[in-house]
Amino acid sequence: MSGAHGFTYEERRDGSVVVWHHGRQAAQLRDGRAKRFLEEVTSGDAQLVMARWTGNYRRGNERSAREHPRNVGGRR
Repeated sequence: MSGAHGFTYEERRDGSVVVWHHGRQAAQLRDGRAKRFLEEVTSGDAQLVMARWTGNYRRGNERSAREHPRNVGGRR
Protein backbone atom coordinates (compact mmCIF):
# COMPACT_ATOMS: atom_id res chain seq x y z
CA MET A 1 0.00 0.00 0.00
CA SER A 2 1.52 3.27 -0.97
CA GLY A 3 0.31 6.70 -0.06
CA ALA A 4 -2.46 7.73 2.28
CA HIS A 5 -5.64 5.69 2.31
CA GLY A 6 -7.73 7.70 4.71
CA PHE A 7 -6.61 6.20 8.02
CA THR A 8 -5.51 8.25 11.01
CA TYR A 9 -5.18 7.39 14.68
CA GLU A 10 -5.38 9.29 17.91
CA GLU A 11 -3.61 8.33 21.11
CA ARG A 12 -5.66 9.32 24.15
CA ARG A 13 -4.56 10.25 27.67
CA ASP A 14 -6.05 7.09 29.18
CA GLY A 15 -3.79 4.94 26.97
CA SER A 16 -6.48 3.97 24.48
CA VAL A 17 -6.11 4.48 20.74
CA VAL A 18 -8.89 5.44 18.33
CA VAL A 19 -8.43 4.63 14.64
CA TRP A 20 -10.33 6.80 12.16
CA HIS A 21 -11.11 6.01 8.52
CA HIS A 22 -12.19 8.98 6.39
CA GLY A 23 -13.28 10.87 9.49
CA ARG A 24 -15.35 8.05 11.02
CA GLN A 25 -14.31 5.95 13.98
CA ALA A 26 -13.22 2.51 12.76
CA ALA A 27 -11.77 0.99 15.95
CA GLN A 28 -11.03 1.73 19.57
CA LEU A 29 -8.19 -0.19 21.18
CA ARG A 30 -7.41 -0.36 24.89
CA ASP A 31 -4.73 -1.74 27.20
CA GLY A 32 -2.46 -4.38 25.66
CA ARG A 33 -4.02 -4.18 22.21
CA ALA A 34 -3.38 -0.42 22.11
CA LYS A 35 0.27 -0.94 23.07
CA ARG A 36 0.76 -3.63 20.41
CA PHE A 37 -0.92 -1.42 17.82
CA LEU A 38 1.32 1.55 18.62
CA GLU A 39 4.46 -0.60 18.40
CA GLU A 40 3.37 -1.99 15.05
CA VAL A 41 2.17 1.29 13.53
CA THR A 42 5.45 3.08 14.29
CA SER A 43 7.61 0.28 12.86
CA GLY A 44 5.89 -0.34 9.52
CA ASP A 45 3.59 1.11 6.88
CA ALA A 46 1.09 2.94 9.10
CA GLN A 47 -1.76 2.84 6.56
CA LEU A 48 -1.42 -0.91 6.05
CA VAL A 49 -1.24 -1.54 9.80
CA MET A 50 -4.37 0.51 10.47
CA ALA A 51 -6.22 -1.22 7.63
CA ARG A 52 -5.32 -4.63 9.05
CA TRP A 53 -6.30 -3.72 12.60
CA THR A 54 -9.68 -2.37 11.50
CA GLY A 55 -10.43 -5.17 9.06
CA ASN A 56 -10.61 -2.83 6.06
CA TYR A 57 -7.77 -4.41 4.13
CA ARG A 58 -9.88 -6.61 1.81
CA ARG A 59 -12.25 -4.02 0.42
CA GLY A 60 -12.73 -4.03 -3.32
CA ASN A 61 -11.17 -7.29 -4.45
CA GLU A 62 -13.67 -9.87 -3.21
CA ARG A 63 -15.78 -9.93 -6.37
CA SER A 64 -12.83 -10.33 -8.74
CA ALA A 65 -11.35 -13.10 -6.56
CA ARG A 66 -14.68 -14.94 -6.49
CA GLU A 67 -14.72 -15.02 -10.31
CA HIS A 68 -11.12 -16.25 -10.64
CA PRO A 69 -10.93 -19.65 -12.43
CA ARG A 70 -9.37 -21.46 -9.47
CA ASN A 71 -12.30 -20.39 -7.26
CA VAL A 72 -15.12 -21.17 -9.70
CA GLY A 73 -14.53 -24.92 -10.15
CA GLY A 74 -16.73 -26.24 -7.32
CA ARG A 75 -19.74 -23.99 -7.93
CA ARG A 76 -22.65 -24.66 -10.26
